[in-house]
Amino acid sequence: MKPTLFVLAAGMGSRYGGLKQLDGLGPNGETIMDYSIYDAIRGGFGKVVFVIRKDFEQDFREKILSKYENHIPVELVFQALDNLPEGFTCPADRVKPWGTNHAVLMGKDVIKEPFAVINADDFYGRDSFAVLGAELSQMDGKKNDYCMVGYRVGNTLSESGSVARGVCETNAEGYLTTVVERTAIERIDGKVSFKDENGEMQTIGDNTPVSMNMWGFTPDYFAYSEEYFKEFLKETGERRHCPRKGSGYYKQMVRRDLCCRPSGCSR
Repeated sequence: MKPTLFVLAAGMGSRYGGLKQLDGLGPNGETIMDYSIYDAIRGGFGKVVFVIRKDFEQDFREKILSKYENHIPVELVFQALDNLPEGFTCPADRVKPWGTNHAVLMGKDVIKEPFAVINADDFYGRDSFAVLGAELSQMDGKKNDYCMVGYRVGNTLSESGSVARGVCETNAEGYLTTVVERTAIERIDGKVSFKDENGEMQTIGDNTPVSMNMWGFTPDYFAYSEEYFKEFLKETGERRHCPRKGSGYYKQMVRRDLCCRPSGCSR
């Protein structure tokens, strides 16, 4: 069975100032997603699932889905604040989404095969989809088998300012052991630099692997994810009344369950 591409398209581009997922950038109005879908098809993916918000469904169907329907099967799922596990309710005044892992959970009813997760507004490159598609094609029927496409940090920097990246550490066998998000990485005096949690400037080598949120999972991920989401809600809010703030548990989930289980380490 061919793997599925799961595209996270529900978020607003806050620094950009709008829904850049819907903006054309290429010579014929292509979006960043258009390039990703094209490369994914060539990389062996057999279906695309988009998670979006209900409020821009019509625009998304007209501007995005209509271009793909004759090329690859596509489905839509929706991220909503009130789509929570049984026993939990959401405060009426909450506006902020529950975060990336909650968005990924929205795909659990339509994805039954190995799948990749990407951001809608990041450019990953043709080779990344080819590598990930080949890896996921070998994971059909497996459990606890996950992977991540890593990038050399020096190749991911911007000339327009600092970038946020998940700085990775791996063991001698190439398995991922930890991911630490650094929100202000930039080149200073020729060196890749960032401020750590204590405000101290640190440097890393150009070839240090970083995550750009391009992951590969087997479908059992959804069960682990849902249980962790319940733990998150219990720890940060009262039972049956969810917290008004807090959405950063996706990376915590990755660090705890993907990096720490020997049978499910990421490469």
